[in-house]
Amino acid sequence: MVSTNDIKTCFSEELQWIKSSDIKEKIIAVWQKATEKGGWNKLDEVPFTLLFENSGKLTDHTRRVTHLVKAVMDLREEPLNKDYLIAGALLHDVGKMLEYDRVDGKIVKGKFGQKFRHPVSGAKLAWQCGVPDEIVHIIYSHSHEGDKTERSPEAFIVHHCDFIDFEIKKSQKMESK
Repeated sequence: MVSTNDIKTCFSEELQWIKSSDIKEKIIAVWQKATEKGGWNKLDEVPFTLLFENSGKLTDHTRRVTHLVKAVMDLREEPLNKDYLIAGALLHDVGKMLEYDRVDGKIVKGKFGQKFRHPVSGAKLAWQCGVPDEIVHIIYSHSHEGDKTERSPEAFIVHHCDFIDFEIKKSQKMESK
């Protein structure tokens, strides 16, 4: 079982960027609920993506996206909600804990994941844990599901930072073949 301490340790640097202790606690609660519902014993068991082999760890992707988001945030002059932005980055892919299953030692898209992609399940988990709607919106709209919504500036940043990391990682894997 993944403990709150495991989550705090994994995202220790990134959680420090959030001023609100309430939001920090809710981020940890969402990750904990996701690992419990998904049946994961370790945070690092879950891959970043199933779209190509050896994609790396979901936690590493989450940290990279959060660092990209912070870099963009630090350069912008517009009024952005920094706590919401960092929280959205930390939670954007948490639904993958429900989307993926381990079957015969291999990680695959599970039955639940065949019905609900990670932006939907992640947003639902966050909403159930009392995460503010603005952060739930970032989680839901970070991927293709958000293409038909009006993304907030914070959601727009997370969306693009996520795809920057995905495309770079994917191109590195294709080049190594």
